[in-house]
Amino acid sequence: MKVEVLYVAECPSHPVAVKLVKEVLAAEGVATEIQEVLVRDEGMADELRFSGSPTIRINGRDVAGESQNESFALSCRFYPGSKQVGLPSVELIHRAVLAARQQGRS
Repeated sequence: MKVEVLYVAECPSHPVAVKLVKEVLAAEGVATEIQEVLVRDEGMADELRFSGSPTIRINGRDVAGESQNESFALSCRFYPGSKQVGLPSVELIHRAVLAARQQGRS
């Protein structure tokens, strides 16, 4: 399973996002490395289709679903419905991990 946390420098939510992902992976018994990707500039944001910091991807899929936004930028991210500002819910991460595990079995 490929797990990435994309972020911008000085993002206050980045360390907490990594911690949340580690907790979900541990709870599911998934041992994999988390790749932390620093998005340095606008060009890199466009290339990576970066939806804001932090963005968590499991096997290349955004845990919150793919953005319909065609403009990408070095900015903070808002996750609708989440109780924690700037972070996806634990449930979104959990569902993404479960979906990736199911894909790996098919």
